[in-house]
Amino acid sequence: MTTDLIVCGLGPGGRALAHRAVARGMSVTVVDPRPERRWTATYAAWADDIPQWVPAHTIAATVARPVAWGTRRFEIDRPYAVFDVAALQDSLALGDARVVADRAAEIVRPRRGAGREAVRLASGEVLTAWRIIDARGVGRSPAWAEQTAYGVVVARERWAEPLFMDWRPDHGAGMGEPPSFLYAIPLGPGTCLLEETCLAGRPALSGAELRERLRTRLRCRGIELDGSEPVEHVRFPVQGGRPGHRRFGAAGALLHPATGYSVAASLAAADAVAASASIWPPTARAVHRLRTAGLRALLALPPSDVPRFFDAFFDLSPRWQRAYLSGRADLPGTAAAMAALFGKLPWRLRRTLVAATVGR
Repeated sequence: MTTDLIVCGLGPGGRALAHRAVARGMSVTVVDPRPERRWTATYAAWADDIPQWVPAHTIAATVARPVAWGTRRFEIDRPYAVFDVAALQDSLALGDARVVADRAAEIVRPRRGAGREAVRLASGEVLTAWRIIDARGVGRSPAWAEQTAYGVVVARERWAEPLFMDWRPDHGAGMGEPPSFLYAIPLGPGTCLLEETCLAGRPALSGAELRERLRTRLRCRGIELDGSEPVEHVRFPVQGGRPGHRRFGAAGALLHPATGYSVAASLAAADAVAASASIWPPTARAVHRLRTAGLRALLALPPSDVPRFFDAFFDLSPRWQRAYLSGRADLPGTAAAMAALFGKLPWRLRRTLVAATVGR
């Protein structure tokens, strides 16, 4: 039987798309090797990026004015929301969708015009639909920069101030070594996550390196870990997604290449994609290219200059910060934000960024 839509992959993007398609009354099949797998990563988003249809109970904590440190302290004038990941996953109910526990091995598109599409499963079974969306994420590659992190969950009374990003150099690494920052957010009323993060690296810092940096940093701030704390490991590519109407989530380039954020963008775009609307107008494609150039610039910065770069970014007006972080189709805002950031940097860094941005 040919269904309206097949979604390959049940991460946050794929599950959100299937959920919204079912809500529209479409016949939906979802394909994933482990459809019952529970999500374990921590997901967060700027509160104003989360669409209104997402239930309020899926938010575990909200930080009204998160703090960022480059070489000095900034308060970000924008609420930051941390998801209750289990509640978010459960809220994206699949309803009457057919769930197939298998791996999508090959997606076959019609050569000319519209028509049925097919997906061949690892088991050999072939499923057909009028539309097939690839939401299987992005595989790792040595050619692509990755984001890595190592975090521990501690009682909330052990940590006072939520930190969106803290680049202060008390993690024990040398000045010339790849940079990392501390991310410290509440997970609910009783716990918080303390995580050492490599924003983007090629190659990225390993979990073992980040673990030692986190322990050193926390020890400097009066916190000793005893090894019983729950641990979070993070590793995923921040490159490799391709814009297009047949891919979604990270596979469809909804992951911000310079920050690694994708969940809110996927939630916000799910209704449009379910309705077969385009989410990639020319302005969005141009913004994606500018963001990719921003990633190249970030990777090119000397490690010791990364905190100064973020001093300049968090010194931008909230309007320009939001344009760069969230304006997926806001070409004028993104370009203006990047120009304003460039203007705040010293000439030495400007030369580095120009060479990286226009190069390959």
